[in-house]
Amino acid sequence: MNSLPRIVICSNTAWSLYNFRRSLIRALVADGFEVVAVAPEDEYTERLWRVGCRYVSMPMDNKGTSPARDLGLLIRLRNLLARERPVAYLGYTIKPNIYGALAAQSLGIPVINNVAGLGAVFVRSTWLTLVAKLLYRLALSRSRRVFFQNREDRSLFVSERLVRETQTGLLPGSGANLAHFAPSPSRAPDGQLRFLLLARMLWDKGVGEFINAARLVQQTHPEARFQLLGFLDVQNPAAIDRSVVESWVAEGIVEYLGNTDDVRPYLAAADCVVLPSYYREGVPRSLIEAAAMAKPIITTDWSGCREVVDNGENGLLVAPRDVCSLAKAMTAFCDFPSGRRAEMGVASRRKAVREFDETVVVDCYRKEIAAILEQRDTRA
Repeated sequence: MNSLPRIVICSNTAWSLYNFRRSLIRALVADGFEVVAVAPEDEYTERLWRVGCRYVSMPMDNKGTSPARDLGLLIRLRNLLARERPVAYLGYTIKPNIYGALAAQSLGIPVINNVAGLGAVFVRSTWLTLVAKLLYRLALSRSRRVFFQNREDRSLFVSERLVRETQTGLLPGSGANLAHFAPSPSRAPDGQLRFLLLARMLWDKGVGEFINAARLVQQTHPEARFQLLGFLDVQNPAAIDRSVVESWVAEGIVEYLGNTDDVRPYLAAADCVVLPSYYREGVPRSLIEAAAMAKPIITTDWSGCREVVDNGENGLLVAPRDVCSLAKAMTAFCDFPSGRRAEMGVASRRKAVREFDETVVVDCYRKEIAAILEQRDTRA
């Protein structure tokens, strides 16, 4: 087995590790660590190998609530960590954060958690919310560091006593590669304004509000075009059925662009990126990437989303779940002079450079891991 110091990084999909943690994995490999990526198998598992890490399959019932299956996950994670003996365990998403932390702590392995938004569990207060809070409190109590992506989530966890404030850290979302997501030359004007919603097709992402607002905007601005880009057929209670999206397309109100591994051409072609989400986001990666590519943004005045927009400067904030508020903002954007829209895009890029460079995220992890190794060497 490789003699390099080992780090285990775990999430509920290989897709998320590849898309959101790829730069961190590469940085840790460059620092001399063997990185073990742990997640259920999907079409992105092979790509993780190419990043330079070692992949281990970990079946996970991501949306289920079966205590027996979750206990099985806890046991599998503990067995894996006992075999790998990493210097640190990095957890992402709810089940790896909870059960991975419990497994690592039982073996004396330092844990760094990342709470990248609270998701549907915290949007609708149910018995499941209470169980999640109890499990979070149990799992995070002994973590070395718990990173959050916005102040509201951190304040909630501290006020609910799910974590001590001294354990917490704040990251600028998952950041963006500012060289990769760079502004592109403006497309030739064709008299059409393109509004792009880039997200998984979930009701909580405000897709329904986007469609209803589009109907209103087209009454006065028939030249406006509305586009959807992102996963359909996701396993989520809030998933939008494919037939519903197809009916919107047939109505002529929206174009569905499918899903892609490279969003840049679609962002480049958009005049404005819209995300009317009321999902408990961390900081939406789609908005960070849009800002990096100098796109004006319309999003909700909501946890995580508001972090990317300075209202009136690089975009507009609207009320959550409010179709009229959204339609009013998109109509106003249509009426802005082209120079004002261009200025908003420039302001987005400035904000991305100032606040959302992914090197900040990587450096935070490097600092924590260095402190873990120093503490380990001191004890030795």
